Amino acid sequence: MTASARDLARWSESLAAIARTGMGFTENLYERERYEEVLHVAADIKACAIEADRASELEHEAIAVQRETDHFVQEWLESIGEGVPGYVTPKVAVGAIVGNEAGEILLVQRKDSGIWLYPTGWADVGYSPAEVAVKEVSEETGIECEPLRLLGVVDGQRMGFSRFGMYMLLFHCKATGGALAPHPLETADVGWFAADALPEATAGAGWWGPMAFEAIGGVEAPATFDAVRSPVWRTD
Repeated sequence: MTASARDLARWSESLAAIARTGMGFTENLYERERYEEVLHVAADIKACAIEADRASELEHEAIAVQRETDHFVQEWLESIGEGVPGYVTPKVAVGAIVGNEAGEILLVQRKDSGIWLYPTGWADVGYSPAEVAVKEVSEETGIECEPLRLLGVVDGQRMGFSRFGMYMLLFHCKATGGALAPHPLETADVGWFAADALPEATAGAGWWGPMAFEAIGGVEAPATFDAVRSPVWRTD
């Protein structure tokens, strides 16, 4: 079996997380030195992942990433905490599938990339996940909404839209008021779209589209989650 760039990136981030967590809990100098060696190995793997990704996708516009392993190691070292705050876990994002009475979905166009997607944002301390969904929808689109249920939990790194560990909690919400108003800094445009009229540059609609429009149409279904791989550390 040949490892893909996505596999290499996942293994690199996982090794780095284990090492950083270990450095956050240990006071033993010898152990800290060993963990730092693991970070250097993880950085080498990450550099290979980026090189493989660029080689296989030359026709696509890739995100510029600093490849020097020293940079990766320094970035990881600077993020180490002590004790429980130093336990490295995936970042958490929250997404909102918002529907209206016409059966349309609310999408935003990112100002930095031009890509269209449902409203999303990083989870903020002090807010529940559902509260983050409401806040992000309001800030990015001007629309007020009410969360109805959790649609699913997605491993962003496994899906391939994140280079680091990230979980997304995806909520189904109902529009309750407001008016379309793009965020002046983050959003280039906002709009309501039918299932057969999504913008051409809509990201990932192949996996979330059917689930989203079924929810908007009133179909009740259990929340989804990624299946367990067997074995976990091999490629899909």
